[in-house]
Amino acid sequence: MVKGLYTAYTGMIQQEHRMDVLTNNLANADTNGYKKEGATAQSFDAMLAFKIKDASEGYRTAKRLGYNNPGVKIGEGYTDFSQGPLKETGNTFDLALTDKGFFAIEYTNKQGETSIKYTRDGDFTLTADGNLVTRDGDKVLNPDGKPVKINTNVADTQINISGQIIQNGKVVDSIQVADFEDYNYLKHYGENFYEPVDGAEFKEPAASIYAGFLETSNISVVSEMVDMITLSRAYESNQKVITTIDGTLEIAATQVGRV
Repeated sequence: MVKGLYTAYTGMIQQEHRMDVLTNNLANADTNGYKKEGATAQSFDAMLAFKIKDASEGYRTAKRLGYNNPGVKIGEGYTDFSQGPLKETGNTFDLALTDKGFFAIEYTNKQGETSIKYTRDGDFTLTADGNLVTRDGDKVLNPDGKPVKINTNVADTQINISGQIIQNGKVVDSIQVADFEDYNYLKHYGENFYEPVDGAEFKEPAASIYAGFLETSNISVVSEMVDMITLSRAYESNQKVITTIDGTLEIAATQVGRV
């Protein structure tokens, strides 16, 4: 079979995968604290070179390369953790982080199990019993890993850049800000949470907290739309390659091969 068919086919699969990631970014363009995701590709020659340098089977031994599939291979996904623009809201409990860091959240799943997740989304609200929670009702944690508690009977509540909650001139609680040495050890969870995996190491956060602001997504809608057009054209180009090869095979079968 003509290898060009497989090459064009893998190209179409790659563009389709990138389109899925791109459309997910566009769907979250208005999600507070959302970080842009992307997809990489691996070419056949890069994978071949990697296999040649692989010493897992021992040196000076014949190495099986497996199936020869020229074309492109879907690579790893990545997340762009760059800072998103800040939007002023004037709400005391809307919090935004500048620089690197995450809010710590006590997340409860549908089975009632709790675990700690991390997010850049500071769209918080205060419940009647004094808990600072996310829009889904998950509790915000303090540096001791306990839910933040605020006296709802005090009208004057302030939050400084260190995350200290001040009422009547006294610090009543603080908001935990966590950071990690390497974000490659963070796994996306749900819509806007992250959770550390094995190998993740904490470090001192550099972020400051600004009350009355929200961090918006770091997605440029215009750039994503331009990329969408580029992906569509690349997909169409691979389609044309398949159509051209199919026409060549038809000529070979019906005309050249005619006796």
